[in-house]
Amino acid sequence: MPLHDHFRPPDNRLPWEPLHSGWLSELAGRINERLPEGYVALDRVRIGGGLEIDLGVEELLSGPGAGSEVPAGGVATATTRITYAPPAASGSAEYTFPDLLELRVTSATGDGRVVGAVELVSPGNKDRGTKREAFVGKCLDYLAGGAAVVIVDVVTDRRANLHNDIAERVGAPPELMLSAESFLYAAAYRPVLHGKRTQIDIWVSPLAVGAPLPTMPMRVVGNVFIPVELEWAYVEACRRRRFVA
Repeated sequence: MPLHDHFRPPDNRLPWEPLHSGWLSELAGRINERLPEGYVALDRVRIGGGLEIDLGVEELLSGPGAGSEVPAGGVATATTRITYAPPAASGSAEYTFPDLLELRVTSATGDGRVVGAVELVSPGNKDRGTKREAFVGKCLDYLAGGAAVVIVDVVTDRRANLHNDIAERVGAPPELMLSAESFLYAAAYRPVLHGKRTQIDIWVSPLAVGAPLPTMPMRVVGNVFIPVELEWAYVEACRRRRFVA
């Protein structure tokens, strides 16, 4: 199935939000079939710039003391929750978090280290300002941590090019930059260490409405790569949502 424009009539009868979430889900399943033992791909979706809380910390002390409760017919026990009251903040800054439409490949054992990520670009990610910078910063953080990154942009109603932003930040040569007309694309990045020299290998493929989608490479570990089959997952996402062009 060729790529359709899910942002404008008539093809937006399958809106981009369910398409993107379904596309990620299909990609996760397909990638898990390809991953070597010890790795897992999980998709995550958050639209609207909400803050995701990964970890909450609270300290519990048990023993006799203030706050003890005596159950009927039982023995007095106590669980005292220790709280910390910080001083007043020096100030506050408003910040809009980027939309999150990503698939992360992590180690299934040990520390759960992220080794790869697939990022589907949302319209909000292409807005100028903090959302756009936050998306680019997140991708660069993954690369700095040694994770491979694949980004896919099929947003037709905004012309910003996040690949060019990333390529410029990592000092890529001009031939790896896309023209102003190529605002739909897929790109893959692989950080690699050669002796004491670091570099980022880049694969970039312009996309077009009406054309098939490419398969992009993702490095998992060492020189082990898996295919990110965008076309296969896109077809499955459309089929399961009864989108027939």
